[in-house]
Amino acid sequence: MRIMRNILLILLFSFLTGCSLESLLALGEVDKTQIVKYSPYVKHYRAYLTRTHLKTFRNGKKYLYFYNKKERDLSILVHRKNQYILYSLYHPKKHAIIFNTTNRTRYSHIARKLKQRHYFRTSCSKIACIPHVALRRYKGIKTLRIEVKDYRQLQILYKKAIRTYNAKTIKNIRTKLPKKLIYTYFKHYKKRAKTQKQLDQLKIIALKLQLNIFKHKIKKISKKEKIEEEKILDKTFPEKEEIEVVEVPMPSPRKPIKPYHHYLKNASYPELYSYLYQGDARNDLSYNQYATLQKRIATLKEENLLQEGSLEELITAYKSNKNPRYKSKILLLMKKAQENK
Repeated sequence: MRIMRNILLILLFSFLTGCSLESLLALGEVDKTQIVKYSPYVKHYRAYLTRTHLKTFRNGKKYLYFYNKKERDLSILVHRKNQYILYSLYHPKKHAIIFNTTNRTRYSHIARKLKQRHYFRTSCSKIACIPHVALRRYKGIKTLRIEVKDYRQLQILYKKAIRTYNAKTIKNIRTKLPKKLIYTYFKHYKKRAKTQKQLDQLKIIALKLQLNIFKHKIKKISKKEKIEEEKILDKTFPEKEEIEVVEVPMPSPRKPIKPYHHYLKNASYPELYSYLYQGDARNDLSYNQYATLQKRIATLKEENLLQEGSLEELITAYKSNKNPRYKSKILLLMKKAQENK
């Protein structure tokens, strides 16, 4: 009886205040962070924060970014009535830090308390992330939609390639790094380059980043030099999930019309590849479903390579994974080659 009474009270309250039941249920979904996409190079986070009673900081904004280097945690601070609240963006399961305040409490007091917890004011560009904030209604609730893409791991790889003047390490990376996260660093090491070989390596990296910094400034690489450069770069073992060992003709991208169960159990390698990397799988599937299909395509890829791969492709793969199945297949192909001579 008590439960029924509470339900009736909630429904009556929503009717009197003009709120829909959907909006009431959505209250438990906002003011939280969720992972949108997760890959080896980029992590995409999203949070819906209610706009009701948000107070403005001195810089005119209604939110501030703070970063904890020790915990690698980017968080966002908002001020509501008698509370300052710090929401973690990079750790969705972490509870918000709440500071109860009075009329005498100043922002400087909160900043000191956050400093004691190793949180410091930051800008997103300093920690290799790109934010996007917009006003949105989430199931009838007025919110700030905050999206952050974390490029730290990708930036680390590009910085190493630039610092060592070695383009091989990023040759097979397809994920794009925003120019503003690497441009200043690139210019610094371009000025320090002392040899033409170093400049040529930087030019390859610049083309990968789509930087026009080398326009009309270094000698044009001859066709012969380009061929030699490609031979050197091709010796680098492909990055996982970025380059396929076996070349399989892929169908044109199209909107998938088959259910998730089909791709999990029945789809062929080309069909699953097209769905995951050329279709709308990231938008259609949950994070767990997408991760499961990635595991399945890795298995199909291995079987495809074992069945159709050439001797050279199998040897290249075996040098990396040391899989005994690859070794057996290699020995079998070598034996056949000897018999055919």
